Amino acid sequence: MPADFHEVRFPLDVALGSRGGPVRRTEIVTLASGREHRNGRWADSRRRYDAGLGVRTVDALHAVLAFFEERRGRLHGFRFHDRVDCKSCAPSGVPSPTDVRIGTGDGTRAIFQLVKRYGSGFSPYERAIRKPVAGSVRIAVAGSELALGAGVACDATTGLVTFAAPPAAGAPVTAGFAFDVPVRFDADELEFDLSAFAAGAIPSIPLVEIIP
Repeated sequence: MPADFHEVRFPLDVALGSRGGPVRRTEIVTLASGREHRNGRWADSRRRYDAGLGVRTVDALHAVLAFFEERRGRLHGFRFHDRVDCKSCAPSGVPSPTDVRIGTGDGTRAIFQLVKRYGSGFSPYERAIRKPVAGSVRIAVAGSELALGAGVACDATTGLVTFAAPPAAGAPVTAGFAFDVPVRFDADELEFDLSAFAAGAIPSIPLVEIIP
């Protein structure tokens, strides 16, 4: 990510109560016969969230306000914890070094991008993971786990895995990890109505995923 990204996480207690998920853009043309032609405009999905549901107290509003001001509204991106999709495995599981295949050694390639794969039967979707949680990444080559720092490293700001010595040809390179979503505020203003908030109204705090 460029300099306009801050490696800081959105307030976790607010994020855990948010709503949202992946968005895709599909064009559908209906012919005179009633048949359809469908075309996916985006190769990758883009996640959108509304963190307003996570705000329960005025103190939480104050924390979001301070976070918003430090990010200068939409100017700077930041990390967001998606409670539903935050690991290479199921949210309740513990990442394993063999969760996801991120590449195959060829004897010369030394850098691999962390990815997460969705589906398996018809057309699996592969998503690049660029914001792994520091200390959560586990790497294995041909099923044998390697200790980070002992010949392999992972950049927590890019999701790039770098080997000191390229994996042997044909050796599967796998990984397990927890990760955040790179997002930004999707508005340059936050409007809080404290009288409505006291009556139970939820403020809107829109966030949108940053696609590199």
